[in-house]
Amino acid sequence: MVRGSELYWKPMIKNRFPWLKVGALATSAALLSTTPALADQPETFASVDYFQGRQSVPIEVEMPTGGFGNIGSPIYQGACPATFEPIVQRIVGAKAMPNWGVLVERLDDRRVLYSHNENKFFIPASNAKIFTTAAALQRLGPNATVRSQPLRNWVMTTNKRSNNSYAELLLNTVGGPGAVKAAVAELGVNPQGFRVADGSGLSRNNAATPRSLVDTLQAMYRSNNSSLFVSSMPIAGQDGTLARRMKATTAQNNVFAKTGTLRGVRALSGYANTPAHGTVVFSILANDWSRSGDNLVRAIDQLVVQINNMGDCD
Repeated sequence: MVRGSELYWKPMIKNRFPWLKVGALATSAALLSTTPALADQPETFASVDYFQGRQSVPIEVEMPTGGFGNIGSPIYQGACPATFEPIVQRIVGAKAMPNWGVLVERLDDRRVLYSHNENKFFIPASNAKIFTTAAALQRLGPNATVRSQPLRNWVMTTNKRSNNSYAELLLNTVGGPGAVKAAVAELGVNPQGFRVADGSGLSRNNAATPRSLVDTLQAMYRSNNSSLFVSSMPIAGQDGTLARRMKATTAQNNVFAKTGTLRGVRALSGYANTPAHGTVVFSILANDWSRSGDNLVRAIDQLVVQINNMGDCD
């Protein structure tokens, strides 16, 4: 919710981050003075997950086209956990359901509100940065210095702008893929639920289940680094790689999530403030090479708006 110029998280997060200002979240990226090189990737053209920053290659953030389709039609009204499956099938398409993984659970009591393929492996694209930044914060601490800059600046830029080369530097600073995996496992996340090939998510050898991403997000919220980690997530309709997505919907300013983009892959995982369920944690992973990127982004955004509007079954 927004009051004046200040962002307040609804009940759970509001109390923890009363200082969080919307306009200030992206400013730490400008503090970094190094000039990163692109992470090695065989399909450079496939990644559009940057947010036109001075420290990253100015590739346009992909935008969904065609608005939000039938989001206001009767079939989408009155959604609750027990009736959410047909809504997901209508948005995603019944035949495409095997290519999608979705998990939504409440932050406070971890009640699962919706689950589909939560333990299936998907290519996470830049959602891999969730593991990378979580590991860096856990192993190094937010006040650690990396190339003369506080780690918090690197984390903010890595997640807000989805900067690939920053993510690779963090992975190397932590000690490589094995060290990232070990650090995340120390948070209580099942190490069998994800595979780390690089820090940025550009490698298609990365793999993650929706469950592993939700568990990491849950653990980081409860960690000593929660305020920095949560504030590094792009805000729907406001900043970072979500600046122009979900505008003029109930998700705007209420969804804080990491994007992911490769050819045939779109992902979004993070937190959402909802009227009925308080803060929820979610992960949506789509690996579908038969559909356009615009189509996948539009479907993800529709799902997120529906998650934000989800009520409680009577």
